[in-house]
Amino acid sequence: MSRTNTAQGRSRATAGRSANRWVVLVVLCVSLLLVALDATILHVAVPSLTEDLRPSSTALLWIVDAYPLICASLLILFGTLGDRVGRRRVLLLGYALFGIASAVAALATEPWVLIAARALLGVGGAMIMPATLSILRTVFPDRRERATAIGIWTAVAAIGAATGPVLGGFLVENYWWGSVFLINIPLMALILPLGRRLLPESRGGSDGPWDVLGALMAAAGVLGCVLGVKRAGAGEPFLTLPTAGPLLAGAVLLVLFVRRQKRRPHPLIDLRLFSRVAFTTSVGCIVIGMLALVGLELIAVQYLQLVIGLSPLETGLRLLPLTFAAMAAGATGSYTLRRIGPRRMVGWGFVLTAAAVLLLTLMGQDDRPLLLTVGFVLLGFGLQTTLFSAYESMLSEAPQESAGGAAAIGETSYQLGAGMGIALLGSVMNAAYAPGLSGVPGVPAEASKAAANSLGEAYKVADQLGGAAGDALHQAARHSFVNGLHVTLCVSAGLLLLGALMARRLPRVMDCPVDQEETFDVPKAPEPGEPRVPRVLDRPVGQEEAFDVLEAPEPCESRVPATREAIEPAGSGSPAH
Repeated sequence: MSRTNTAQGRSRATAGRSANRWVVLVVLCVSLLLVALDATILHVAVPSLTEDLRPSSTALLWIVDAYPLICASLLILFGTLGDRVGRRRVLLLGYALFGIASAVAALATEPWVLIAARALLGVGGAMIMPATLSILRTVFPDRRERATAIGIWTAVAAIGAATGPVLGGFLVENYWWGSVFLINIPLMALILPLGRRLLPESRGGSDGPWDVLGALMAAAGVLGCVLGVKRAGAGEPFLTLPTAGPLLAGAVLLVLFVRRQKRRPHPLIDLRLFSRVAFTTSVGCIVIGMLALVGLELIAVQYLQLVIGLSPLETGLRLLPLTFAAMAAGATGSYTLRRIGPRRMVGWGFVLTAAAVLLLTLMGQDDRPLLLTVGFVLLGFGLQTTLFSAYESMLSEAPQESAGGAAAIGETSYQLGAGMGIALLGSVMNAAYAPGLSGVPGVPAEASKAAANSLGEAYKVADQLGGAAGDALHQAARHSFVNGLHVTLCVSAGLLLLGALMARRLPRVMDCPVDQEETFDVPKAPEPGEPRVPRVLDRPVGQEEAFDVLEAPEPCESRVPATREAIEPAGSGSPAH
């Protein structure tokens, strides 16, 4: 009887802790909104920033890439650190650092200062992202509720992506490019005290020491790989030391990291997660999805501003259909996932996105707003459908005690895909764009070489040349950019179809198994009309208990089991048990 009372008390405590889980979700969504704003708000400011700071083409790539590069390399470090010292604590520190870095970026007067500030933003983002997902995984143990929460979470990400270009365009037109970073500071002033008051503290289940060396090896390995890809995307020869060196060093460090984790009794990352087909496939789908999205978005902004001639604010408004469609996909994702299952949802999401990308190849040098709107709506809905289902499947495959590490893997794949998208699709774009500027009548070879760096640089060179030569270079640059855009879109569509094939490895249905962390037993079948009341097995408290039912539950039956993982009230200061 005492054990039964203990179990009932534990269940009531769990219910009390989770009573405010939807309030916690609101705070986590505001955190995500902050990171999503910073990821997209800079895109429309690139032309204005280039005119003011005059960065080189390499420096401009660093300004754009520093945030995802640093963030991707540190996600495993801070995700696993949160499992050990407390996810809420790491999240709050990330908030503070994000605000400081935003102020430095807004006041930057040199390209290198802005690059450093963007790197600090990446550190703050690496502290925020995995903590946000792992806390969500902890406070929503039931898969059906968690799917709804992830749908809201991804819809908020789309809101941030939608608000970023519009807000950035408004700020650039009315103030200066640095104001796109200042918007982070009032959000920080709001979210930091709210997070400190409302968020629960949680830790993972491992009591072993945190592997500092392993975390640094993972960070350096990811950094080297992404840096090598970035240099290749900037046009550097692949077999040279500055490009192949970081790639090789990063790959070696990651191999050594994996070997080290296999030997340690308390590894940073439970590598057994990768033996689960659904987990590994979901991670791969996230990489491919982000690779297509971020690279296409950056190129689309340049197309709208430099080819069509739209202002930054008009550019942001043109991108609204894409992000509103993504919001709709996130809001309806939980229902869709339960109806058709992960395999079809991810696969058909990729197919729809590939169709949208191929539709956009009909874009030319003239403005076609209806075509762009239809293409962006299909692109946003299809890609967000894919990302939602991939994230949900990945988190559901990971146990709660490894939530921080699993979230770090997911966010690393997210940021790695974003960085690789800019590098890979950017290199494809440059390779298709540059040859069209050689041999333009009346244009010197040095001017053609400078114009081949970017479309914006080509316009500057054309203005300096003036006359018939300037006009010829201007027209050749626009024509070559559109041709390069078509080639890039076709490559992206091929990658998306590859993702659709990969999705065939995912489960057909959304299975909602009972969490084996803490379960109950039904020793006998109930009499007809008698309610089924689970009772606790007569065994010592603390041992794992089996949940034996005499009849199969309905698919995705809503149960919220208790968990061993410590979830402390905000500010309690009590240690994890």
